[in-house]
Amino acid sequence: MVNTEKTAAALCSSAPLGESSWLEFSTLSGIQGLLAGVDEVGRGSLFGPVVAAAVILPNHALPELMAAGIKDSKKLSSSRRTQLAEQICGLAIDWKIGFASTAEIDQMNILQATLLAMKRAVLKLKVQPVLCLIDGNQSVKNLLIPQQTIVKGDERSLTIASASIVAKVWRDDLVLRLAAKYPIYDLARNKGYGSQRHLLALQQYGSSPLHRKSFRPCQTKVLSN
Repeated sequence: MVNTEKTAAALCSSAPLGESSWLEFSTLSGIQGLLAGVDEVGRGSLFGPVVAAAVILPNHALPELMAAGIKDSKKLSSSRRTQLAEQICGLAIDWKIGFASTAEIDQMNILQATLLAMKRAVLKLKVQPVLCLIDGNQSVKNLLIPQQTIVKGDERSLTIASASIVAKVWRDDLVLRLAAKYPIYDLARNKGYGSQRHLLALQQYGSSPLHRKSFRPCQTKVLSN
């Protein structure tokens, strides 16, 4: 069994991490069993779903990914993220994607939709971990598997960083496919985020059916399909 209280206390340490001081090699190294890293992308986007990934890695994959220069997905180029995502998925014992739709975001708010996407990703796993490492400071409600939140987890945990990369690549691919249907918003470049061209298009043409109407920039007339 995982002593979550002891683990939580150790993870709250704000001591700086060295290059090789990922939590899997220090605080989490004594945990017996499989860990799942869980992270989301698209929380600040104006368009499309919020997407989460849950990734379970074998211990032998961790040094390999560290040597490959894995880091928070936001700090990687698009091409490098794609390469690493392929490597991560090839090494993973299990990985799954969960998402919450635009309609769900508007209905329950972005925070709750984000936690729902995370929960869906975890529940899809065919291999059950002993502990889920959740990026951020919000626990996933009604998750029966033990969990531990880690602030800036994608910078501290190889497993969470891996989930961050897989989720980002999956969501970017989805938005690129949708971009052809809605070319006026420049989605291929901004991936749904509020770039100047995107915001100007919203003001000029209104929002599409896949824009988040609960987000202020999208509260314009609705573009017909």
